[in-house]
Amino acid sequence: MTGAAGPLVLASTSPQRRALLAQLGVAFRVVAPDYDEPPLLLAPVALVERHAREKARSVAAGPGDGPVIGVDTAVVVDGLVLGKPADADDASRMIGLLAGRAHELVSGLCVRTREREVVAHARTIVHFRRLGARQVAAYVATGEWRERAGGYAIQERGASIVAGVEGCYANVVGLPIALLVDTLETLGLPVL
Repeated sequence: MTGAAGPLVLASTSPQRRALLAQLGVAFRVVAPDYDEPPLLLAPVALVERHAREKARSVAAGPGDGPVIGVDTAVVVDGLVLGKPADADDASRMIGLLAGRAHELVSGLCVRTREREVVAHARTIVHFRRLGARQVAAYVATGEWRERAGGYAIQERGASIVAGVEGCYANVVGLPIALLVDTLETLGLPVL
C-alpha cells in the first residue's frame, strides 16, 4: 500500500487468502480469528457479511498495524447456502448439486480501522460443467473439498469442473480483490 498505514491484518488462516494478498504486493500479517461461525438463519449476503464482521472484530490490530480484514464466503444454489462439506459423501452431494448449472459465490468483506468499519460483499457467478457420477467421484477423491465452501477449489484441480466465471475470479478463490482494493481506497489507503 502506498498509504501511511502499517501492514494489513488478515483475520484468516486461509492459504488462498494469504496468496492473493501476497500477489497484490501489500504488507500483511495473519492472525487466526477467534470466532466460530455459528449457524444463523440469515439470507446469504447478511450471513457472509455478519461472519466477516465478527471475524474482523475478533482480531485486535497491534500498534503500527493497518486495517484488519475479515472475509467469509458461501456458495449459494437454489437459495441454499452450501458451507464446507462434513465428509466425502457430503462433498459428492454438493458437487452433484452444482454440476451442469450456475451457482453464486458470495463473499462478505469487513475492513476495520481504529476509526471506521466498512462491510460489503461481492458476488460471482460460477458455471459448472455437466458431470457424471464417475467425474464427481474422481473429483471428490482428490480431497480438495476439505475446508472449501461448496466442496471445490477452482484454483486447483477444481478448474476442470468449472465451465466459466462471471465476475471476480479471485472471489471464487477466497478473497474479493477488486472489492478489497476499492474499500481500502475509500479508506484513503490505496494499493497502487
